Amino acid sequence: MKHLEVDGLGQVSRIGLGTWQFGAKEWGYGDDYAAGAARDIVARARALGVTLFDTAEVYGFGKSERILGEALGDERADVVVASKIFPVAPFPPVIKHRAHASARRLQLDKIPLYQVHQPNPLVPDSVIMPGMRSLLDDGVIGAAGVSNYSLARWRKADAALGTPVISNQVHFSLAHPQPLDDLVPFAERENRMVIAYSPLAQGLLGGKYGVDNRPGGVRATNPLFGTENLRRAEPLLNTLREVAAEVDAEPAQVALAWLISLPGVVAIPGASSVEQLEFNVAAADIELNADTRDALTAAARAFRPVSIARFAADTVREKLGR
Repeated sequence: MKHLEVDGLGQVSRIGLGTWQFGAKEWGYGDDYAAGAARDIVARARALGVTLFDTAEVYGFGKSERILGEALGDERADVVVASKIFPVAPFPPVIKHRAHASARRLQLDKIPLYQVHQPNPLVPDSVIMPGMRSLLDDGVIGAAGVSNYSLARWRKADAALGTPVISNQVHFSLAHPQPLDDLVPFAERENRMVIAYSPLAQGLLGGKYGVDNRPGGVRATNPLFGTENLRRAEPLLNTLREVAAEVDAEPAQVALAWLISLPGVVAIPGASSVEQLEFNVAAADIELNADTRDALTAAARAFRPVSIARFAADTVREKLGR
């Protein structure tokens, strides 16, 4: 397993484990999954060298945190558990109360990385970050992070905290490469970390979906799986397939390998089974040369998906048979 040295956190595995599905019924896994497979996945992740486990208070309304804390057992204090506060009324006393609640669910004395889940459009970070700073000073959290922040807002959060906001968890993949423009260079320059969620674009980058083979369930509403976007994604997917053949891997593994080859970037794919976890972790062993990385980056930048409005209009027309 490759690792990233992060100030305040130490060694962070380049491939982590996202645990939204542990407590979220929208993914269809349910209580049996949480009591059985989730624990097996966490145990195997630890055996494979995974040290980053991401969760949030809103995942199953605290259920994901509870499941993760129980699954980690005595090792919960030896890994980087990252949780998130959803910024509803994010005033210092509220932040303090909810951080303590998350710590109890996780069975931790200190949450290694505590993140603001979304930028609040009405409450500035000059109000939010003093609460995070209080948690740092009291030893309730080890480091502060943010999620879904622009670079400009990340900088404002930095100034408001008075010490580095060490991470920004963002939507990032070959199908959504925008963080390359500013967040990744900032992370490299300032020794910060970009945490990539949805690193496989909900399975698009696995290469198996196309116009004649679309996913169902939650993914069916993702604009990436609309007819026009699936057509537009083919050049990117073909590049992935070609690279995968060259390095004797699968397209999804190459997509993960590309992400973690970038400076300051770690990825947190989810896993519905031990086998899927092992598949994801194996991506850390793939070495991409500079030319290959550049080819993937170029293909990612060339992918221009249609807007959500266009996707919705196309979907309606398709259903009407027009």
